Amino acid sequence: MSEPGPVRRGNEDAFCADNQLGLFVVADGMGGHAAGEVASSLAVEAIRHFIERSAETQDLSWPCGIDPALSYAGNRLRTAIYLANRRVFREAEGHNDYMGMGTTVVCALVTGSRLTIGHVGDSRLYALSNGVLSAETRDDTWAQSIMEDGPGGLAPDATRGHPMQHVLTNVLGVREQVEIHVAERELAPGDRFLLCTDGVHNVLDVSTLTDLLAWEGDPRRQAERVVSAAIDRKTRDNVTALIIHCDGAPEAHG
Repeated sequence: MSEPGPVRRGNEDAFCADNQLGLFVVADGMGGHAAGEVASSLAVEAIRHFIERSAETQDLSWPCGIDPALSYAGNRLRTAIYLANRRVFREAEGHNDYMGMGTTVVCALVTGSRLTIGHVGDSRLYALSNGVLSAETRDDTWAQSIMEDGPGGLAPDATRGHPMQHVLTNVLGVREQVEIHVAERELAPGDRFLLCTDGVHNVLDVSTLTDLLAWEGDPRRQAERVVSAAIDRKTRDNVTALIIHCDGAPEAHG
């Protein structure tokens, strides 16, 4: 479910939910002259294209190399995000109106009984497992970097209200090189996952998100409830929520 929200006229978020590929993506674009909408759409399209192509054959080039610490699925997703960065960056280079555009991205790729997570920026993936909600991604923001770099780590409240709190330190498409975060975890029956933009997680706390994900409805209706809750909390951004239910034994995908 994706909505412009109560303040923005347009929607610069984009998403993909492809059960056949086992691919789920949420992106939050930024830039003037509708460039944010372009950036997020290009990124989602590029990621989906590579995941689809790599599901059909293993005879591929790997332009960012192979990370031996990752599985084949992990390297697929890492390469897909790398190619998305290159696609957005080159499009911005070729159009003055798109200069400086970029996008966040968070991806989930299901392969058999494993979930591979890839992200850049501050769009998040949450997991609800055995009734416990956890954030599976760390924001690429000034506030997060300060909390991690400070002596012994700073409490989350330490940067609250600071004018640079939400400034992104890592964005897809702004530079030729980008830091891509990839993680992998096992799936279990009953697991639920939420991919969302900051229009959701900036206004909904962990307790509220836990209740919304635990609600016994279908994923589409749950996503609608998350978006509605964010709008009710006066979010000032576009709002996108994508929810995945893991019911029974996970099926194998490409």
